[in-house]
Amino acid sequence: MALARFKKLCIDANDPSRLGAFWAAVLGLSWTPHDNGEGLVSGPAPHPRIWVNRVPEPKSAKHRVHLDVYTTDLERLETLGSRILLPEGDGRRWTVMADPEGGEYCAFLRTDLPERRLHGLVVDSTHPRAQARWWAEVYGARVVHDDSGFSTVMEVPGMAIETMDFTPVPEPKSVKNRIHWDMSAADVDLLVDAGATVLRPPGDDTAWHVMADPEGNEFCVFTDP
Repeated sequence: MALARFKKLCIDANDPSRLGAFWAAVLGLSWTPHDNGEGLVSGPAPHPRIWVNRVPEPKSAKHRVHLDVYTTDLERLETLGSRILLPEGDGRRWTVMADPEGGEYCAFLRTDLPERRLHGLVVDSTHPRAQARWWAEVYGARVVHDDSGFSTVMEVPGMAIETMDFTPVPEPKSVKNRIHWDMSAADVDLLVDAGATVLRPPGDDTAWHVMADPEGNEFCVFTDP
């Protein structure tokens, strides 16, 4: 039985207008700013929804959660404000890029772009198989383990992204993730029973629970109908 349903992605930014417009252009979507400078990257179904949230702290560590995207050329990404960190090669079929605030993401070259340019939500993990199994159970989704060490959760209800990938890294999580996701759930206690931790309950300024998975990755849970 699924415990939660994916709602949307959230990206922290020092300058939400700049980063939001960047991701909208990369993904071929629209940027809708709000009065406070934050805003939403979105498009018609089945495209994902990405909320760009203002935070005061600058990026201080490699993104433990990043995005995999499709593009026809890297020069366009550079024109939009990206820079190349690690070119494709040595067995890699992707180029590691940095967004305008230094956030890492991976670009996969394609001659023809698919309808959805955002292909994967990727999470670094010290125990990728266990993490993938945990999230697959939370979502009631399918999990596939690869012999190379990473594991993939597929067919996540409500997530307009093809895969949620857990890739092995030696280092544990050290700082708050700058990319997280929102979910809807009927019962937060069931997530706690499954192994999640409540970091912050709803309060005067928030209507949602801030929680963490077994490796400390933050996510937000809404219990509204």
